[in-house]
Amino acid sequence: MGVGIEVKDLNAWFGKAQILKEINIKVDPNAVTAVIGPSGCGKSTFIRCLNRMHETNPDARLTGSVQVGDIDVYKPGTDAVDVRRRIGMVFQKPNPFPTMSIYDNVAAGLRLNGYNKRHDLDASVEHSLKMAALWDEVKDVLKKKSGSSLSGGQQQRLCIARALAVQPELLLMDEPASALDPISTGKIEELIFQLKTQYTVVIVTHNMQQAARVADFTGFFLMGKLIEFDKTEKIFTTPSDKRTEDYITGRFG
Repeated sequence: MGVGIEVKDLNAWFGKAQILKEINIKVDPNAVTAVIGPSGCGKSTFIRCLNRMHETNPDARLTGSVQVGDIDVYKPGTDAVDVRRRIGMVFQKPNPFPTMSIYDNVAAGLRLNGYNKRHDLDASVEHSLKMAALWDEVKDVLKKKSGSSLSGGQQQRLCIARALAVQPELLLMDEPASALDPISTGKIEELIFQLKTQYTVVIVTHNMQQAARVADFTGFFLMGKLIEFDKTEKIFTTPSDKRTEDYITGRFG
């Protein structure tokens, strides 16, 4: 099942540039939360802070706390590798391992986590591909075709299957459909809607219509600050802050 998230007083920097300023947010479990805002407002940095991807940049640092379910993400002694296993991430550009088969792409994370029994791997790969709505399209070529031979939309669903295989509690998606055609985008959105029954999903999107379609809650970021966070319907119909209204109605951004 999905987990809740509580972020307190989060500040993040790259070098001397402060990217996030005093972010406080509580995210419900088993819901889809969209993060919207203009380019450069800190959306991607925010979700990368949730699973410690931010710190993979040597110039990055942060203050504040992030609690994801029972994990205190930045508590001394918390294992970053374990955090990233429990908090999966899907990026804007599909990134399957190009030389690996479809099967091995999904199994890669499982093998890293010590799953080596053939039967367990087969069952997990099939389950993950079904969860990602890809199984029927690839079941006959699992070990014959490489991940990179698939279409863009299929590659993105393969990356989602790879993230789901290690059974995360939270799934982060950074613009998962921005490089895809409308039909593939529709499939990804349908998939997000289904995934929230088992996972908590946080999605960064520049597409306002997408946020309105898939998200239960929406946070609007501007210049590194969280301006407003509420139920999606409220954000899109009666936002509390004039800046949110201006962004949603296209006056800037």
